[in-house]
Amino acid sequence: MSELPTLAAYMHIDGWETFEREVFNKRKVRAGFRRAGQIVAAEAEMAIRLARGSNGYPVNRSGRLVKSIRYKVSRPGFLVKIAPTRTSDMPEYYPAYLHYGVRKGARVRGKANGRRRRGERQAAIAARNSGDWRIKPRANYMVNALEDSAPRVRTVLQKAFGSALFS
Repeated sequence: MSELPTLAAYMHIDGWETFEREVFNKRKVRAGFRRAGQIVAAEAEMAIRLARGSNGYPVNRSGRLVKSIRYKVSRPGFLVKIAPTRTSDMPEYYPAYLHYGVRKGARVRGKANGRRRRGERQAAIAARNSGDWRIKPRANYMVNALEDSAPRVRTVLQKAFGSALFS
């Protein structure tokens, strides 16, 4: 697992770039993207439930994280976003804390009674960054779910685009 989290969850279906959006039945395209969102969300939920803290995934204790994974199809219907959302029973949006992690130590702020000596701020930042994690960054289960379900999603979207093409 890398120290810096990445947002590398993106999939592109080749072969449909030459068509304009107006030649597709948007209802069928939206249905295909809805199905793709369901597949990836179910894969992410299952990964968290079955991992039980292994593979760098978060531990499923209360089920809030699993219940918060939702998908949303864009208004035009040519994009789906799958992510954990903040629900009413979450006091804070803690999936962000799980993904990015939290360092020990307070944030380095300005000095209350004046200026710091030359290099003192950089030393304080370096000391904080070299410290340990209070909450270590977890593996990105959403990216892994997309990678694991990519062949199924690809076939669902290929069929959706093929059936949505106006003749």
